[in-house]
Amino acid sequence: MRRSPLLAAWVLAAVAATLPAAAVNVEEFEKRVTSATLDNGLTLLVYERPTAPVVSFFTHVDVGSAQEVPGITGLAHMFEHMAFKGTSSLGTKDHESEKKAIAKTDRAYAAYMAARSRTRGFDTEEVARLKQEFEDSRDAAKAYVERDEFSEIVDRAGGTGMNAFTSADTTGYMMALPANKVELWAYLESERFLDPVFREFYEERDVVQEERRMRTESNPIGRLLELFLTTAFQAHAYGRPTVGFMSDLQSFTREDAQRFYDTYYVPSSITVAVVGDVDAKALLPLLKRYFERLPAGPPPPPVRTQEPVQTAEKVITLVDPSQPIYMEGYHRPSVYHPDDAVYGAIADVLSSGRTSRLYRRLVRDEKIAAQASAFTGFPGTKYPHMTIFFAVPTPGHTNEEVQRAIREEIERLKREPITEAELRMVKTQTKANLIRGLQSNGGIAGQLASYQALYGDWRELLRDVERIEKVTQEDVMRVARVTFVPSNRTVAMIVNQDSASEEAKQ
Repeated sequence: MRRSPLLAAWVLAAVAATLPAAAVNVEEFEKRVTSATLDNGLTLLVYERPTAPVVSFFTHVDVGSAQEVPGITGLAHMFEHMAFKGTSSLGTKDHESEKKAIAKTDRAYAAYMAARSRTRGFDTEEVARLKQEFEDSRDAAKAYVERDEFSEIVDRAGGTGMNAFTSADTTGYMMALPANKVELWAYLESERFLDPVFREFYEERDVVQEERRMRTESNPIGRLLELFLTTAFQAHAYGRPTVGFMSDLQSFTREDAQRFYDTYYVPSSITVAVVGDVDAKALLPLLKRYFERLPAGPPPPPVRTQEPVQTAEKVITLVDPSQPIYMEGYHRPSVYHPDDAVYGAIADVLSSGRTSRLYRRLVRDEKIAAQASAFTGFPGTKYPHMTIFFAVPTPGHTNEEVQRAIREEIERLKREPITEAELRMVKTQTKANLIRGLQSNGGIAGQLASYQALYGDWRELLRDVERIEKVTQEDVMRVARVTFVPSNRTVAMIVNQDSASEEAKQ
């Protein structure tokens, strides 16, 4: 797509409030970004922003739950936890002894799982004995662990915001440090991907199981979302929960995690962004020295299974003594599709702010919903995904009422053009969102790394504005007519006994 220098200059002029006064045009903005691809395939981005003596770091790894297969769901998220456990020199009191203890734990766990999984000749006493041996070996390995050493080093250096996340498409790691601690970060960040030790693996697996219980099994919305995804996606990995299925969390092994890491944490899947009070020319040689230590590996295998075209409406009803909730979703193409910006415009017209159509009708005027929204990009964006419509009925009102109102607004998109004022609002909000995303070192680092990884060029961050500028009223009608049809729809709702009885009467 050809880039519009005038439009990009307008955006960057607006962004100038968050940058030094000199950064008022495209050329100056781009001059502040230095990129390099190392011999091992890892990409580095450095953005000079000397507004304060601090630096933010963001490491984007091109792996998420979409790379998992049945039996190992949750492993991408599990490695995110493991990345803070240290290396053979960080987090251990005696790594040689610890290594032997971990190997013993692996053997004990394999024996326990083999006995527990038997369908014939299951021996309760043998399973109990092997389980105890596994737990004893796990406890013995703990004696060599220097707990939280990685995090404590960052804290002592004045680090803030150290965190990580896992999504369907991505795993991200972030932190900020004083500008004079950049080399410390480069050592720690490269070291934990060069030499990870999956210590306390089974203890941390228990932590993730508890996380699943809290976020999914004990949370009605969490259960509804999982049911929605597993129903909407019958084949593609987007139908599997990022946290993993409980049976997998209770079964996969440290060796499984090592294989997953070896396959997907290759340098060509890693993009590192550094933003703040740095000199790129002086910094790049230092970054290369540390990150070129990571050995190159073969490109990870592509995701093979594609979601077939949905040919029938799917409906899930979860009866639960909680607040009724209604959602419906429609399959749509990936972020790389030419109509991606159109889907974003539709979501904004229906849902962005108090002037949006769903808010005005369901919340403000008819008062049938406490919340009503539309969003796209769920649960990921790299592969064909979903546009979602979501509402929480107010007391005395039902899922059926909000469903009717939502569908009438969807049909309205097909029948009549959105107004020029609505389209201008959408385009203005896209520009505003870009500006907001560039107001902090951490925001810039995350945006640069994510766009570089997603598109192969961080400049696509600016081209988002170009894409939305080209969206027309006719585009919105065309895409709505093709996408929002019953056969492409999945509906999920929570009903309690009272609301179920009320809806049965109607």
